Amino acid sequence: MALFLEFLAQQWVLFAALFAVVVMLIMHEARKAGPALSPQEAINLVNAEDGLFVDLRDSAEYKAGHIVDALHIPAAKLASRSGELEKYKSRPLILVCKMGQQAGAASKQLRAEGYDRVYKMAGGMMEWSNLQLPTVK
Repeated sequence: MALFLEFLAQQWVLFAALFAVVVMLIMHEARKAGPALSPQEAINLVNAEDGLFVDLRDSAEYKAGHIVDALHIPAAKLASRSGELEKYKSRPLILVCKMGQQAGAASKQLRAEGYDRVYKMAGGMMEWSNLQLPTVK
């Protein structure tokens, strides 16, 4: 540990540069994936601007419980089924997955296809359940 601290003290410029690059990479990736909304913000957006929840989980998880009126398109099939979203292109789309991980990649994909108002729900259905918000089966 002493050698590591000595190396760090001697090479502080390299560590500072590495830290800056990592921070910029994280910020860049987060910005490309689109903004994240809390479940409360997502509900407000759906109610105020006629938004749509898009559930990206697999069929078993979707059948176990999902957000009312959510459109189910599994993340693995999003590329082939993105045409189903064409009629909702002018509306805000809130992408929901299990924990918020898959929604970022799906958001990038939809933005590349020209969807401007794509959001991911932070925490996914885990957060939705933790807040005890309603689901249907």
